Amino acid sequence: MKKTFIYLFAIFIYQNAFAYQKISSNEFGMGDARNQNIVVKCTTPTGGVSDEKCTLRRYAKCINNNCATWGTWRDLRDTTDTYQTWQDAANACCRKKGLR
Repeated sequence: MKKTFIYLFAIFIYQNAFAYQKISSNEFGMGDARNQNIVVKCTTPTGGVSDEKCTLRRYAKCINNNCATWGTWRDLRDTTDTYQTWQDAANACCRKKGLR
């Protein structure tokens, strides 16, 4: 029974785990406008690293160098969807490519 539970738990984790490799993270801009960019590589269903990349970006309108109002993250190739975290954006981007 214990082995069955561990096996089912491992399958659940594998199906819901998303992996990507963060390649770069940059912040650009000064004064009243800034943006953050993150590039990730997706992983294949077998766990290898793919050549496919996702570029994610979010913007901020700053007032007196205070950038408290960062916008949501977007995939630069498909800007229709927005995400609260860059990890969510990376997961969605990789899934759209058929990867993890």
